[in-house]
Amino acid sequence: MAHVPPRIRRRTALWGLVAVLGVLGLLAWWLRPFGQPELKGGLTFSTGVRTGVYHRYGQLLEQALARDMPGVKVRLETSQGSQENLQRLAAGKADFTIATADAVSKYRADGKPGADRLRGVARLYDDYVQLVVPAGSTVQSARDLKGKRVAVGQPGSGVRLISERLLAAAKLDPARDITPVPIGIDAMPAELEAGRIDAFFWSGGLPTNAVRELSERFEIRLVQLGDLVESLQASGSPARYYRAAVMPQDAYTRARNTSAVATLAVPNLLVTTEGTDPELTEQFTRTVILSRDGIGHEVHAAQLVDLRTAIYTDPLDLHEGARRYYRSVKP
Repeated sequence: MAHVPPRIRRRTALWGLVAVLGVLGLLAWWLRPFGQPELKGGLTFSTGVRTGVYHRYGQLLEQALARDMPGVKVRLETSQGSQENLQRLAAGKADFTIATADAVSKYRADGKPGADRLRGVARLYDDYVQLVVPAGSTVQSARDLKGKRVAVGQPGSGVRLISERLLAAAKLDPARDITPVPIGIDAMPAELEAGRIDAFFWSGGLPTNAVRELSERFEIRLVQLGDLVESLQASGSPARYYRAAVMPQDAYTRARNTSAVATLAVPNLLVTTEGTDPELTEQFTRTVILSRDGIGHEVHAAQLVDLRTAIYTDPLDLHEGARRYYRSVKP
């Protein structure tokens, strides 16, 4: 075998490395959607409590955004839920967030600061309202909660909004007929397990890990709420965003339910403001839609994100950047 001088070997290896890097660069350029600029900067995404679906969805979306927009640094901020998310967004403390449609409607109806600046990016998945009790509880309806210690969600959360409306629909005064406990899903399971509360309300995608994990170590049951849907909807906007729904029996396989559970559901919206850069919003929307299957492996509710329904962000108008994306993929 002929001897190759070390200098030539090094030079050959160097040129080989340059060629590989060139091919990778061309591949990255080719894979980027045609005409899509490489954005740089940062954005803040307000999520929810650490044990809730909002935050886990945000974590997985952050990974997808890092792949699709490597020049943009994404910062996640936990929150108490929908109401705080909207306040933070309107105040310019976040660029994108998730909130339930009823919370958005109330924020606008109340004329809160910055309400007119809110814009929709996508309709995501539905939250299912869940009333959780120990398996041996006598509670069969929200009407049976009178005199009970009930976790109703933190003040800035979407679940607080829904739980108070449900209690009113059940002819119960949230301040007098129950002992309201203002905690979130990060604390509710442990309090129920310890016997310090008798029930808790939660509104989230199915399954919510905190509820599933509770069911695996403590016997629980989900209480039907279907008997309240009609009276709740009759209370008018923003309650019109609630729809009758059914939680499958296997939503929580260890829960002590012998059949599907009638309840109600409300859409989650991905929200920004009119001032967010259209290019950034267009690429953000693209990642949300294209990452559905990947995120859905872990956050099962995300599998329901659909291009055909994503554009329906009522009560919000679509942001111009989101509209551009949907137009670009319109069949």
